[in-house]
Amino acid sequence: MDLGIKGKTALVTGGSRGLGRQSALALAAEGVNVAICARGEQRLNQTADELRATGINVGAYVADLGDESETTALTASVEADLGPIDILVNNVGGSLGTSDLVNSSIDDFHMVMNANLWSAVALMKLVLPGMQQRQWGRVINISSIFGREYGGTAPYMTAKAAMIAVSKHTGMTVAPDGVTVNSVAPGSILHAGGTWERFIENNTTEVVDEFIARNLPMGKFGWPEPIGAAVAFLASTQADLITGACLNVDGGQSHNLF
Repeated sequence: MDLGIKGKTALVTGGSRGLGRQSALALAAEGVNVAICARGEQRLNQTADELRATGINVGAYVADLGDESETTALTASVEADLGPIDILVNNVGGSLGTSDLVNSSIDDFHMVMNANLWSAVALMKLVLPGMQQRQWGRVINISSIFGREYGGTAPYMTAKAAMIAVSKHTGMTVAPDGVTVNSVAPGSILHAGGTWERFIENNTTEVVDEFIARNLPMGKFGWPEPIGAAVAFLASTQADLITGACLNVDGGQSHNLF
């Protein structure tokens, strides 16, 4: 299947590892020129080298998206180096502890909302006007199944639910301009340096096996490649009629009907 996005330019945040890295690689495989950003330079450069090996144009930028000035500078640098941003993948995120609302501080909420939501909102506000002017664009926001049902910490669940909501609302408002906005809701995805790798390292085999048996219908953790494939599809011309949607990629882990 030709996804019809060869030669487009994508920005993938948190693109040095995990779901961001795999999203960048999936887009590169379709001939998309890819910019990635992350806070750590070493891993960022390693992933950039992987992307260059596919023959595309690559930009790699150290940036803290919690800082609005860095976010603005990032988009300016990407557009100067690679051209207008056609595809935006908001993958930056993170959580704090395992707390409920009562045991979470206001600072916890601020930090998690800033990492998961506000950085994505800021980037969308920067790139959407250009997409609308060019009458084509794709935004894919990486949320979580815990943005659709109970799970995770209170700040994390709140932030991911808000990301799904802003994706829905924005997808409706920019639809007349040839721009789509969707979200992807991964389940428990195992990758190097991720939450579930730490879970396995910090628990006994019995605890891990019990978690898998209780929560993962396929009998195993998810892996990044299906997330990358979902992102590439939603970025493609094959997904022209999909906007405001949230796609679960979770191996049946979630329980929500809608």
